[in-house]
Amino acid sequence: MRQLYIKQKVFSLSGKFTVKDQDEKDRYYVEGSFMKVPKTFSIMNTSRDEVALITKKVFSFLPKFFVEVNSQEVLTIKKEFSFLKARYSIDAAGIEVQGNWWDMNFQVLQHGKVVGEVDKKLFSWGDSYRVQVLDEEMETIVIALVVAIDCVKADEGAAASNASF
Repeated sequence: MRQLYIKQKVFSLSGKFTVKDQDEKDRYYVEGSFMKVPKTFSIMNTSRDEVALITKKVFSFLPKFFVEVNSQEVLTIKKEFSFLKARYSIDAAGIEVQGNWWDMNFQVLQHGKVVGEVDKKLFSWGDSYRVQVLDEEMETIVIALVVAIDCVKADEGAAASNASF
């Protein structure tokens, strides 16, 4: 089992942050595109090789995010039509999320077996998450999923603040 920590930089316009392990060593680097269409987040290993890519689909009636790991699309997060509360679904072959993923407290399962757990650290400056990876072969997918969900939340927050003007 490996524990990883994601601490975002609060005022970073481009969305750059690092994923660290329990010894505070860098494991992944995440860089978001700034002022680019489509909006993307690239996840790189310590050699700066891209291992995952998150892309927000443009020209879609409802927001949709695609997650690729090692150049293979592994999951899609899409907003569902709803009048009351924002609802999203995660489509992935054999992968499901159980728990409150909107509050970043959830488990990632592959074919019914828990492969990762995520919880948000409270009382921290900026968003900070602890990610426990129980199946190391799923590590990149779990990290990509956490970053993608955070992208969806940020996008929803930006849409809500734009709608209030």
